[in-house]
Amino acid sequence: MTTRSISVGALARVEGEGGLEIVLRDGVVKSVALKIFEPPRFFEALMRGRAFSEAPDIAARICGICPVAYQMSAVHAMEDALGVRVTGPLRDLRRLLYCGEWIESHMLHVHMLHMPDFLGYAGGVEMARDHGDVVRRGLAIKKVGNEIMTLIGGREIHPINVRVGGFYRAPRKRELAALAERLERARDAALEVVRFVAGFDFPDCARDYVFVSLRQRDEYPLNEGRIVSSGGLDIAAREFETHFEEFHVERSTALHARMRHGDGAYLVGPLARFALNFDRLSPLAQQAAREAGLGPLCSNPYRSIIVRAVETVYALDEALRIVESYEEPGAACVPIEPRAGVGHAATEAPRGMLYHRYRLEADGTIAEAVITPPTSQNQGMIEEDLKSLIGGFLDLPEDDLRHRCEQTVRNHDPCISCSTHFLRLEIDRG
Repeated sequence: MTTRSISVGALARVEGEGGLEIVLRDGVVKSVALKIFEPPRFFEALMRGRAFSEAPDIAARICGICPVAYQMSAVHAMEDALGVRVTGPLRDLRRLLYCGEWIESHMLHVHMLHMPDFLGYAGGVEMARDHGDVVRRGLAIKKVGNEIMTLIGGREIHPINVRVGGFYRAPRKRELAALAERLERARDAALEVVRFVAGFDFPDCARDYVFVSLRQRDEYPLNEGRIVSSGGLDIAAREFETHFEEFHVERSTALHARMRHGDGAYLVGPLARFALNFDRLSPLAQQAAREAGLGPLCSNPYRSIIVRAVETVYALDEALRIVESYEEPGAACVPIEPRAGVGHAATEAPRGMLYHRYRLEADGTIAEAVITPPTSQNQGMIEEDLKSLIGGFLDLPEDDLRHRCEQTVRNHDPCISCSTHFLRLEIDRG
């Protein structure tokens, strides 16, 4: 038995120490259990009794790497409950803010969390000693994402400029225009990243996933869209709980999720978005994907690093489009009047789709909150990946097998700490 530990501290309800127990019998993987021991942080309970206007700033604290996803999901759900719809330049600014988060999150994952697995290093720092130019390029792209978040959101982490109905302050046209040159350079660099990671040695495997993501009529999904699946599901966000459910398993304090109607475990995240929205990528991103050897469908989880790099190209391309076409709004926020109601929203965090539901009292006080993060939804499929794929690596030495297990989990970037620390791995060979 080999023991290693992991500390998870990014996403609500999936943080703390995680363990992985694999049971083998006669050379066959009989069961896999991804365990999360840390108690939840009860953000849903923290919301109750607070004003609807406080929700964006509270939700942003759920994660330091993708605060915009949680913040914007809360904003959209509140606006749904209050009967408000934000359009025009304010909607564009929200999309630009989301692009910034995708850029910084994807580049962090690609270069510092996932790439060392393929290049044979214990971590990003060790890798940087031999591949300094590669790491510097990735961090330079990430910096542009952080600059977008600072300009639109007020700061890089836990943005403070976002509010229900819009923003506290809308940037001037000249402020966005100043980003254009840096976005162009970053986009060129991101294309180099796609080419670089496409050359990695990937295990030869494919999984028959049930993909779930948002889908928009005329754009790659970021902060809006209908919920669709590879099995034909096509629903509005308000129907999420009719088709999906969270449930508790004894081994984990983090809830799992499954589809209610026969499909069970499902996958959210870059592979799902890519498979269900390839035709919505910009021409440049589609070309980069094809040149990297990807078709419209990628079912090899180890190649998800390429998909993240392609999505970064898209985010930079989209950010540049918004910057170049931006016109200053007449006001930074649309009027809001409190009322009783229930609001639903789903957006696409870098790690996958997340869902929020809030019930408001007549004075705008939050009476109930439900937040379903992407890692909660992916836990079941991560376990199925391990059970399906690790059987092909059982002849590896214990240290190499443990590394392959860790890499298999990191494919999905379940949270920042999951990707940077080791799992506690218990192998019961009977």
